[in-house]
Amino acid sequence: MSSSNHSDIHQEKILILDFGSQYTQLIARRVRELGVFCEIKPFDISGDQVRLFAPMGIILSGGPESVTAVQNRKAPEAVFSGDVPVLGICYGMQTMAQQLGGRVETSDKHEFGYAKVDLTAESVLFDGLGDTGKQGAAGCLDVWMSHGDKVVEVPEGFVGLASTTSCEFAAMSDESRQFYGLQFHPEVQHTPEGSEILKRFLMGCCGCSGLWTPANIVENIIDKVRTQVGTDQVILGLSGGVDSSVVAALLSRAIGDQLTCVFVDNGLLRSEEGNQVMAMMELATSNSLPINVVRVDAEDLFLEKLAGIEDPEDKRKIIGNTFIEVFDAEAAKIDGAHFLAQGTIYPDVIESAGTQGGNAHVIKSHHNVGGLPEEMTLALVEPLRELFKDEVRKIGLALGLSKEMVFRHPFPGPGLGVRILGAVNREYAELLRRADAIYIEELRRAELYDKVSQAFAVFLPVKSVGVVGDARRYEYVIALRAVETIDFMTARSARFPYEFLENVSSRIINEISGISRVTYDISSKPPATIEWE
Repeated sequence: MSSSNHSDIHQEKILILDFGSQYTQLIARRVRELGVFCEIKPFDISGDQVRLFAPMGIILSGGPESVTAVQNRKAPEAVFSGDVPVLGICYGMQTMAQQLGGRVETSDKHEFGYAKVDLTAESVLFDGLGDTGKQGAAGCLDVWMSHGDKVVEVPEGFVGLASTTSCEFAAMSDESRQFYGLQFHPEVQHTPEGSEILKRFLMGCCGCSGLWTPANIVENIIDKVRTQVGTDQVILGLSGGVDSSVVAALLSRAIGDQLTCVFVDNGLLRSEEGNQVMAMMELATSNSLPINVVRVDAEDLFLEKLAGIEDPEDKRKIIGNTFIEVFDAEAAKIDGAHFLAQGTIYPDVIESAGTQGGNAHVIKSHHNVGGLPEEMTLALVEPLRELFKDEVRKIGLALGLSKEMVFRHPFPGPGLGVRILGAVNREYAELLRRADAIYIEELRRAELYDKVSQAFAVFLPVKSVGVVGDARRYEYVIALRAVETIDFMTARSARFPYEFLENVSSRIINEISGISRVTYDISSKPPATIEWE
């Protein structure tokens, strides 16, 4: 594909203003799936920032606050004066209504979960959708609601499009200005027609054509990398995970032998992971993606620097700094190595408070975005920085990587260092490796591995009483974690059969001397994170 066909893939872009909804990232994912680039920004960015972004449309997310509160969250006025289509979802609809002269009140009946809305007027968003000819004048839709406030009076120029028994304005529009409000959530799978509604907004109202495709993204990234790097050499920290493997494939395609991958065995890898990574890279090379990999044994160095360190943020930063030390040493052996490539992805940036606006809280530091030293001899290359995890996987498949490699469960940059609570040492790492290997082996045997998004074991540095045979044991605890997620921004624990968990627990306790108890983590994200640290 020539540059002329893909150079403008960022020109068709949607601005998503985040009012704090748990579904904001899911909105972004749905927009991307429909072939349109989008970015999430804080709701309180300036009008100049809105105009500078130059969106073809704007989406206002839901949020936990009440529009009726004195200190409520409002969209920048530039949103409504920029002559671009606007879609307000839940809180986004409510603030649109109130800011444009309508009225919002707390409802005496809250709506949470499944609902049926009657379509009461024609609209480009709804025409022909749902059960036509039933109930409302234009039919009805099955939707997902989550609100306590409601619009009771629409602004001048707006009409109601849909209603429920307790909410007269479940949707509204000003077709002349292409302003739309939905009290329900089209981004969730529980709204069956939600994707089609979003598509009509993006393509029909905003005029997007769907340029954001894996093939176009690959070519665009290749062009950007070649421009940034020139003829210099690039060193990549290869972990063998999905993100770094896709970066390796992309850079191999973009700059060929200018790339050297450094695979660091930091003593915090999973069982046999080093050999598996090297085998996967050899397979990629045999499939016309030549990748030069240098393997470095740095276990002693990492463990020495982590000795006695318990704070999770300190551990992440020590691991990040030590990686850079190793990479700088390897780069010194390569003439013209001026760049460090990393597998940073969009959720990393969001969770490290890397979005513009500065209002996000740091959820965790990532060694590839928030844990790097202030002074580095290498400049950063981060070709996946705009992409969600599922987009990365699509890119990997488009590049010809194996399905096994692309759909490996994510593994954090700091490795087992953030799956060992408290201080890290060689004994804890080995116990965790063995427990994790048993867990993954049983997941594959039960054909459950590919049904969950991420699964791993966690080492707890506390001792619990157990009895094996006739002997009393006072040994460590392992926690098992498995989650189901679309975007890794929200997740729920996987629902495994008790028989499966009992089998895994039995094997770990009986086969590993040093473990006396196994637990299963049923926490959702939020409020918990996926990793324990």
